[in-house]
Amino acid sequence: MSSLHRFEVWAPIPRSVGLFLDGDIHRMQRNSSDWWHADVAAQPDSRYGFVLDDDPTVLPDPRSPRQPAGVHEPSQLAVLDESVWTDQAWTGRQLAGAVVYELHTGTFTEAGTFDAAIERLDYLVELGVTHVEIMPVNAFNGVHNWGYDGVLWYAVHEPYGGPGGLQRLVDACHARGLAVVLDVVYNHLGPSGNYLDRYGPYLAEGANTWGRTINISGAQSHDVRRYIIENALRWFREFHIDALRLDAVHALVDHTAIHLLEELAVETNRLSAHLRRPLALIAESDLNDPRLISPRSAGGYGLTAQWDDDIHHAIHSAVSGEKQGYYGDFGSLSGLVHTLEHGFFHAGTYSSFRGRHHGRPIDIRRTPASSLLAYTCTHDQIGNRAIGDRPGFYLNAGQLAIKAALVLLSPYTPMLFMGEEWGASTPFQFFTSHPEPELAEATAQGRKAEFGAHGWNTDDIPDPQDPETFSRSKLDWSELDTEPHARLLDCYRSLLTLRRTRPEITDPWLTELTADYDEDERWIVLRRGTLRIVANLGPDPVVVPVGGSPILWWDEPTTAETGAATTIPGHSFAVLETNRKT
Repeated sequence: MSSLHRFEVWAPIPRSVGLFLDGDIHRMQRNSSDWWHADVAAQPDSRYGFVLDDDPTVLPDPRSPRQPAGVHEPSQLAVLDESVWTDQAWTGRQLAGAVVYELHTGTFTEAGTFDAAIERLDYLVELGVTHVEIMPVNAFNGVHNWGYDGVLWYAVHEPYGGPGGLQRLVDACHARGLAVVLDVVYNHLGPSGNYLDRYGPYLAEGANTWGRTINISGAQSHDVRRYIIENALRWFREFHIDALRLDAVHALVDHTAIHLLEELAVETNRLSAHLRRPLALIAESDLNDPRLISPRSAGGYGLTAQWDDDIHHAIHSAVSGEKQGYYGDFGSLSGLVHTLEHGFFHAGTYSSFRGRHHGRPIDIRRTPASSLLAYTCTHDQIGNRAIGDRPGFYLNAGQLAIKAALVLLSPYTPMLFMGEEWGASTPFQFFTSHPEPELAEATAQGRKAEFGAHGWNTDDIPDPQDPETFSRSKLDWSELDTEPHARLLDCYRSLLTLRRTRPEITDPWLTELTADYDEDERWIVLRRGTLRIVANLGPDPVVVPVGGSPILWWDEPTTAETGAATTIPGHSFAVLETNRKT
């Protein structure tokens, strides 16, 4: 049944805008703020778009709620069916004390859809996860992609299940007590299907690694900022999302007095109060700047948390011995201990990778470690390796267990990347499906050139456009009950159970964490209340001058008769219970 519908679009650039609606063109009126509107009778699922000036091409709505035929085609009116929601009693989950699980919808299951992901939610609950983080699902060109090439930020990628599929997944998560984190990208637009610059000054003159930057502080940037903020609020309000992971906020160029992130934090807090449930903003940042997660009352932006690559680099380099690229300053146990005790490794110190001093110290008396997400790997740390190899491809199971223990028993908010908990044998490679031959070729050649310059054999680098690259990256769920995967999975479950049952593990205050280490013998000890997390990063057994009763381990330790020392097998960890807090 048709009803009167107001169609609106912000378009300061064209002289005229026509509304395309189910095959007909309707004139639109312009107001003083460069918003065009037309009130026309439409069906609930009408296809529509806009025609700018004399160009007959029908362009999708920049705020399109649905793109059933792809990002180059007309939009479709779509409103979520409110009767689908069963989460009326959902009061949310705070991020402090959480365990986050990052997944890519297309490769998490064989089917690669939201509905297929629902079938694995009970497994995540049993594992000990509290938050499911979904890599970007906004509309992009092609069938499969990491999601960071989105061009229509309000629409949900159709092959995953569209907006209705995302709604069902969020509702199913809430039914199981799982909060949902959605990865969103506001720092650039993808290379295919971006028509925003035909409408208005959405793009700035500068560029970042992925394309032209977004105009968030130049002339006519107010409506661009509102485009971003209202998109973020829409995920919270309409899709019941609990948190947003903000991609690469260091690429947001904002010279205004009130940074976009601070403005977004204010609006999010306001909506949180209205919805009466916690809403979180989690930044991915390369800045090592505590202002992101400092409260506004202390001069910060007021974000809830941020990813912490320094913790990843310090753990990974110490365990693996890798020193290339941004691992160059990492690898020592002293650096690992410093990072675990202070949050950042680079905090006003020289970064050889950047060729300059980098970062700023965190005030550990005022900033809880729960504001920093720690991880053994992420989609980036795997997928941005030349061949997308997971740590299990070059580390043994004991080394994987050490990394897990250092992250999951740390004061930080731990995050797992799908499949790491069983040492998945499948890679996570960089994959695309650009329909345009020239873009497909440029992507493939650019990937080879990038890694060839770093000494990789270009024949080994997967073609992102090859469908097999995508297929290889799908998890193989049949591995869970086979060795060596089953043993590692049991270790992860035990570590997460310990984290859930012992308050000293989730204690977020770094002032309560102390550590010892021996650089030569390659062991480290973390003190968490009466618990001692002891890890031997070397291949041979070592005697560590720490006593206690072993309650969890990878390979069983041996306690000296005096009770003052413990022998830890090579590439293993143990958790010891003592009768002392210090």
